[in-house]
Amino acid sequence: MAKISTQSRSDLLIHIGIIISLILVFFLGFFFIYLPFTTNHGEAITVPDLKKMNVEGLEDFLDSRDLRYEVDCTFVAGATPLTIIGQYPLPGAKVKEGRKIYVTVVSRTAPLVKMPKLTDMTLRSAQMLLKSMGLEEGKLSYVPDMAQNAVLRQMYNGSVIEPGQAILKGSKIDLELGEGLGTAQFDAPMVIDMPLDEAKIAIIGAGLKVGQQMTVPAEDGQASGVVVRQNPESGNKVRVGDVIDLWVTPLGEEPNPTNEEQPQQP
Repeated sequence: MAKISTQSRSDLLIHIGIIISLILVFFLGFFFIYLPFTTNHGEAITVPDLKKMNVEGLEDFLDSRDLRYEVDCTFVAGATPLTIIGQYPLPGAKVKEGRKIYVTVVSRTAPLVKMPKLTDMTLRSAQMLLKSMGLEEGKLSYVPDMAQNAVLRQMYNGSVIEPGQAILKGSKIDLELGEGLGTAQFDAPMVIDMPLDEAKIAIIGAGLKVGQQMTVPAEDGQASGVVVRQNPESGNKVRVGDVIDLWVTPLGEEPNPTNEEQPQQP
């Protein structure tokens, strides 16, 4: 058997260099030849576009491409249930086989959310809050009111819905808004000598609002519970949404009878 001479320092260094070279060749060969050969290292798979696909056929579709997947569900109003609406990695990305693709799928049923308080908000603010809560804007209607474009009532299926009430995400909320003061002017209606209830009907029917209601003592000849004064007075120019204040005699109070002289007793 041949012996390796290590008598000199130079021989020792040569031998150490050979050993290091062999180790380096083995290391490079393992990582750049053996591993790529056994694990298909360097081969990439193009991620397909999964959007609008139904999740029910997703497993077979990805299995044929050596890919896996994980599902996250969310509700989107108007979207087809079980449809893929998002994915990561994005379509066209290069990945290794066996890579997990994360997909977002539209759930079958809508979750419940709490109805927010929209009244007294501007239309724009109400629209933004509805969107953030996953609710949709329904019909808009306008009524005479000084608060132009302010939300006066919030309604669902024709009925007022209170803040905090549970409602399905994606539901449509109808809004009643203030129209503001109209530009067209017209004569204020005459409501003096009318009972209070009738006067209110006449004022509201004219597109006006009932303001303050002051009670004043009834004078001779005045009935109880009737309007004896109004401001603005009848015939003055008003606009839609203006306020009319009323002065009314007390209910149940009859006018004081005229004192008559009593005949003197003989």
